[in-house]
Amino acid sequence: MDKLNYYRQCLREFLTQYAQYGSKDQNMETQLIFDTENDHYLLLRTGWDKKRRVHSCIFHFDIKDGKIWLQENNTDIDVGEELEEMGIAKKEIVGGFHYPALRQYSEYAVS
Repeated sequence: MDKLNYYRQCLREFLTQYAQYGSKDQNMETQLIFDTENDHYLLLRTGWDKKRRVHSCIFHFDIKDGKIWLQENNTDIDVGEELEEMGIAKKEIVGGFHYPALRQYSEYAVS
């Protein structure tokens, strides 16, 4: 399997696993978004919490320039560590939510 398809498979598995922990509330929906044509992968929670509208991005990944970009992580999960356990090197993961000049101070790719 080539690298791009492997990354796609890993992101689908990762997000599908965490989608199982979705809300049991009937008014909430957990959505998995796999756009393999444009390489965008999201886990969303949407619905109603009493009278408050909820539309929340839990995870957002992109695959750009041969690397996995973590664009959003609204959990305490160490996504990089989990991706590494799947065989993805730190140099292939970009913390896209970090300001570009500060990425050099992380253990992960700059871009």
